[in-house]
Amino acid sequence: MGVRRVSRWLLGLVFLPVLSQAAGKCERLIVTGSPDAPPYLWRDPADPAHLIGASADLLQHVAQDLGINIEVVYGGKRAEAQNEVRTGRMDMLLDAPLTLAGLTAQDYIHPPLVRNDYVVWTLKGSALAYDTPADLHGHKGALSDKARLTEAFDAFAQRQLTLERRSSLAQAFQALLLGDVEYVLAGRYAGQATSQTLGITDDVRAHDQPVDQPGLFVAISHDSACNEPWLRGQLAQKMTELPASGLTEAAVQRNLERWKAQLKQPVSAPKQ
Repeated sequence: MGVRRVSRWLLGLVFLPVLSQAAGKCERLIVTGSPDAPPYLWRDPADPAHLIGASADLLQHVAQDLGINIEVVYGGKRAEAQNEVRTGRMDMLLDAPLTLAGLTAQDYIHPPLVRNDYVVWTLKGSALAYDTPADLHGHKGALSDKARLTEAFDAFAQRQLTLERRSSLAQAFQALLLGDVEYVLAGRYAGQATSQTLGITDDVRAHDQPVDQPGLFVAISHDSACNEPWLRGQLAQKMTELPASGLTEAAVQRNLERWKAQLKQPVSAPKQ
C-alpha cells in the first residue's frame, strides 16, 4: 500500500467517529402544513403563528424521543405551505398527500403519520344503500372544497360519481338536510364535529366502511439541511411504532374534543 493511500486510510479512521456522531445532529426542524384540517392540523386561535392538532402532537412526541426540537408554524394556506417546503424555506410538511408531483420535491416517510377515513354520510332513514363506492353511482353527493382525497379515488369519482363541491363541510351538510344531495363525503371526525356543531346528530348517520383513506405523510424537503438518512430512518421507525402504541387514536380524540370546545366559543361552523 502506497504512502498516499495509507495516509488517506489513517485520515479516514481519525474522522470516522466524527462522521458517525454527526449523523442525526439536526437539532431543529421548521415544520408546516395545512391550516384548515382539524382535528389533525389547524391554526392555533391563541397563537396564529403556529399550528396545533393531532398530527402536530404526534410529531412533537416523535421529535422528543429523537432529541430534536421542532416548531410547527403557519406557512400560509395549504398550497402556500406546500410551496414553503418544496422550495426548502421550511424543512418539513406535516400532512403531505402522496402525489407524483410531491415526489419530485420531497422525501416521504412511510408509513403515514395518520390516515383520514372519508365516510359516506346520509340522512337517517335514507334509502341509499352503501357498501362500496360503486353503490354511489347515479346518486348526487357533496363534499367540502377543502376535502383531500387520494389521487386514485379522485379519478374514480370524476368518472363514476356525481359530486358537488361546497365551500365548507357545513354547507355540504346543509345541502343534505335540504334534500339537494343524497349523501356527503367527509372525514369521519370532521363530520362528527360538524354535525354536532350544527345540532344535526339526530338527523344524519355515518356509514362505517370508509370510501377513501388518504394517508397524511410527513415529508422532508429535498433542499432541507436536515434531510439525511439517519433522520429519515429514525422517523420511519417511529411512524411504524405509533399505530400499535395507541398514541395516534388518543391524539386524535384529544384534539377532536379540543376543536369542538373551540367551535362552541364563537358560534361558527368549521371550515372543513
